[in-house]
Amino acid sequence: MNVQQLLSISPVVPVVTMRDADRAVPTARALQDGGVQVIEVTLRTATSLECIERIARELPSMTVLAGTVCIASQVQSSLAAGAAGIVSPGLTEALADAVAAAGAAWLPGVATASDILRGLAVGLDCFKLFPASVAGGPEALRAFAGPFPGVRFCPTGGIDRAAVGRYLELGNVACVGGSWVASERMVDAGDWAAIRANAEFVATLRTAGGHQA
Repeated sequence: MNVQQLLSISPVVPVVTMRDADRAVPTARALQDGGVQVIEVTLRTATSLECIERIARELPSMTVLAGTVCIASQVQSSLAAGAAGIVSPGLTEALADAVAAAGAAWLPGVATASDILRGLAVGLDCFKLFPASVAGGPEALRAFAGPFPGVRFCPTGGIDRAAVGRYLELGNVACVGGSWVASERMVDAGDWAAIRANAEFVATLRTAGGHQA
């Protein structure tokens, strides 16, 4: 899948941090049961790659993204674990080279017009606005639409359930990333019902382009 296809799977991509690999498959299954077919597993814990591997192996219909990829070596290890795409908080030359060498779909984070220009220079047209809530939010995305009409965004960072609609109504937003769908607290508590309920809510949402999960 290319990055445009990855961003079209769901109006909201659950961004999930898991410390216990045994929680990985139940978390992903709860999302699927609620109608969400994509999960971003952040590389913030020692078990992250194992979580990606377990979900990819046991739930092949779930698209798994590797998030918080910060160094080049994590690109190949994430793909080897079964990740369908790479999500990073920023854009570096080393990451660009590693992703290009692997032929992987990549969604790098940007916060400024200069960041976007650097991404465009290496052939990208989809970015993660990060951290969205402090990088200008919907107002920044409206401003970026003028000079960058062909660019699509997945704003992530500080976006809660109440704010999702303000982002999805924008024409240059492909989807939104959110940790609220399957929060660390829910995952640690094994609250699969709450995760499934949040996924069911996500499945009712639409983007400005008419996409529905």
